[in-house]
Amino acid sequence: MPSMEEFTDADVRIMLLRTLRLLGVLTALGVLLVGWKLGWKSSLFLLLGSAISGSGLWEWMRLIRAVMERMEVGRSPRPMGMVLTGFFLRLAVAIVVLYISVKYLNGSVVALAVGLGLGIVSLTVEAIRMARAWTV
Repeated sequence: MPSMEEFTDADVRIMLLRTLRLLGVLTALGVLLVGWKLGWKSSLFLLLGSAISGSGLWEWMRLIRAVMERMEVGRSPRPMGMVLTGFFLRLAVAIVVLYISVKYLNGSVVALAVGLGLGIVSLTVEAIRMARAWTV
């Protein structure tokens, strides 16, 4: 792991991809456990929450990359409008999916919240890994 002074855009991308991979593993385990204990509808809720959380992480990665390209001298950045449009479109789709799933599926809303929180858990685990690598 590079030191904090040597941390680049590529390192941010690698860290976020590791976070997404951890999110996928936690989601698979959670879907199996929730499906076994609470049923398939709650399992689907956890999967939807986790997918929304993962797509949010992916969009943040794209947004960070676009901002960093704008800050670099001598590099032609991508149009920011497309990145922001994708970001807000994903947000709108996430709201619609949340509304439809809560309205028409009778699963556990706690499972949905856990799925949404798995992204934060994955980011926290990755941040702790990085902090330990930089301080040890």
